[in-house]
Amino acid sequence: MLKYYAIQVKSRQEHKYTELFRLLHPGLPFTLYAPQRTINIRRQGKIRQTTSPVFSSYVFIEAADDESIIAHKPVFRRIPGFYRFLRSNQNICPLAGRDLELVLHFIKKAGPVAGLSRVYFNEESRIIVIDGPLLGLEGKIIKVDKRKGRAKIKLYLYDDSFAIDLPFEIIGRI
Repeated sequence: MLKYYAIQVKSRQEHKYTELFRLLHPGLPFTLYAPQRTINIRRQGKIRQTTSPVFSSYVFIEAADDESIIAHKPVFRRIPGFYRFLRSNQNICPLAGRDLELVLHFIKKAGPVAGLSRVYFNEESRIIVIDGPLLGLEGKIIKVDKRKGRAKIKLYLYDDSFAIDLPFEIIGRI
C-alpha cells in the first residue's frame, strides 16, 4: 500500500520544487504532488484567472514504504527550496487519518488543478455542492461569498489550520 509524506518547501515554489525533482531524479520511485487551485481575481474592474497552491508551502510524496523515504532523504534536502520533512527531519511520519483523507481528496478527486464547483442554494440559503473540488468538503465551509463566487473552507494539516478560497458556480435554487 502506498504511503504519503509531506515536506515543507519555500512558499510559492511548490510547483518549481516538484519539477526540479522530476528533472534531476527521473529514475527514483517517488511521485510528488503540489495540488493547485484556480480562482478568479477582480482587479480594476477586470477579471483574471490565477493559479495558486491549495496547501501553500507543502509538497506531498507518494512512496511505497518508510525505508525508501529515509534512504533518499538527502536527495530531497539537496533540491533548492526544501525546508523540512513533516513532523520533523528526525521523525518523518506518513500522513494518516484526517490529514491523509484531505490530501487524497485534492490529489485524486480534484485533479492536479482544482477548478470550479457547481452548487445550489436551498430555501435556507445553505450551499449544496453538486460536483467539483468542494464536493465532500461541505462541513469545512466557514464562509460563502455569493457575489465573488467563492467559498472559504478551513483545512487542517498536522494539527495546523488554515483557510483557502475555492470558486463555485451557482446552478440555481432548489
